[in-house]
Amino acid sequence: SMVKHRICMISDFFHPNVGGVENHIYQLSQCLIARGHKVVVVTHAYGNRTGIRYLSSYLKVYYLPVQTFYNQVTLPTMITELPLLREILIREQITILHGHGAFSALCHQGIVQAGMIGYRTLFTDHSLFGFADASSIITNKFLEVVLTNVDHVICVSYTSKENTVLRAGLQPRIVSVIPNAVDALCFTPNPSAAR
Repeated sequence: SMVKHRICMISDFFHPNVGGVENHIYQLSQCLIARGHKVVVVTHAYGNRTGIRYLSSYLKVYYLPVQTFYNQVTLPTMITELPLLREILIREQITILHGHGAFSALCHQGIVQAGMIGYRTLFTDHSLFGFADASSIITNKFLEVVLTNVDHVICVSYTSKENTVLRAGLQPRIVSVIPNAVDALCFTPNPSAAR
């Protein structure tokens, strides 16, 4: 019989915001729930959307009452969310914390804090970054520090894996590739719309 996990997805990027990372977290959560795992999502408040909300398949979402400061990202304090996150991890009996997004301060804080208190941690990198501009240099250094003790990293392409390994100074053996894909059953072309 398969081991059933209790997984906490964490990122600054989630619904009602719309984007690739947001959809990835939602769809992955739905697939994991369908396989019998328990999944919760932790993100920041969006407007008046705070507290606990349930989405389809009883996906529980914690909208933490923290403010964003730039581009829907929380301020990286490394301490503000610790009591809230610890309470969620204990209450939900989490076995794995899975963070998403190199620009997500909430993800990075979650990985560091969960790792410090003994939880297994996983990070998915969804993007490619450079090495020369100020934003990339800061993000890459922050990523290198955060991923020092991560258990595993997932990238969405082989190019992304090479990029992440270089940016974060990781051993390639702890990085796996799970390519982005399109569910052909959901996105079937309409033959009548062809020109």
